[in-house]
Amino acid sequence: MNLEQLKAVLVLSEELHFGRSAERLYLSQPRVSRLIASFEAEIGGALFERTSRQVRLTPLGAELEGRLRPVYSQLLAVVQETSASARGTSGLLRIGVTSTTAGPALSSVLEAFEARYPDCELRIDEVNVYDPYEALRHNEVDVLVNWLVVDEPDLTVGPAIEHRQRVLAVGVDHRLAGRKSVSIEDLGDEAVIQPPPSFPKALHDAVIPATQSGRPIRRAYLVDKSFHEVLALVARGRIVHPTVESVPILARSDIVLVPLVGLPPLALGLIWCTAHENGRIRAFAEVARTVRPPQDGLAPEERTKRGT
Repeated sequence: MNLEQLKAVLVLSEELHFGRSAERLYLSQPRVSRLIASFEAEIGGALFERTSRQVRLTPLGAELEGRLRPVYSQLLAVVQETSASARGTSGLLRIGVTSTTAGPALSSVLEAFEARYPDCELRIDEVNVYDPYEALRHNEVDVLVNWLVVDEPDLTVGPAIEHRQRVLAVGVDHRLAGRKSVSIEDLGDEAVIQPPPSFPKALHDAVIPATQSGRPIRRAYLVDKSFHEVLALVARGRIVHPTVESVPILARSDIVLVPLVGLPPLALGLIWCTAHENGRIRAFAEVARTVRPPQDGLAPEERTKRGT
């Protein structure tokens, strides 16, 4: 059964005339006859009595018409409302962030979006930093703010909202803490975390690439739940952690951030499931393309205080 058959049955129930029904449906009269006949075959009984002079509903047809019409109207309403939601910007837009990706750049986009689309409600939800795409795929968030190193065929990579320079997080007593900079080669002598299988491989390879000399980087600790566990290991000197600058959660007195040279900045931006794209997501992405990120990762008020 399909909507075309249902509509033909309801229109013929009103008109009781194949010619007039065909005109209303913008179909040929033979096409309407075939739709009715195929529907009756699927139902297993005649819905209309046809003579050379008139068409009238059978008792079975009258029963079906009475029950079908309100259901068909509800179905059309659902389709129309869903279509309007997909095209429009009103409603709820759920933004997913991890423990390392929220910050002034996202705040600037949120403020600009709210000013342009006041009818759209924004909600920020934290997602698992070690399985960042799960919430997207389960339709728990609409847009993910994360690092734009994506090799996933079902995801769309949207605009970047800022680029972060690389740093190496080390404990204050670590041998590298006093260095002006380090390179990826220095990690050949250190231990780093081993992320769980759920962590995107492409992103992991970008954050901790292989050394140019071929020396392996030792993955010493499996961390799969909380980024705070990583920070505790760094502070105690058990591991070093390649990351990016301007992450508030890294601002600790027991951790030093040393510039990590030789690696390109990481782009932070928007990601969403291609199949879930709608008008709100497109509008949010368009706003993100037009907003300049705060300088040096600072909030506007901090830039004012520092005279930048």
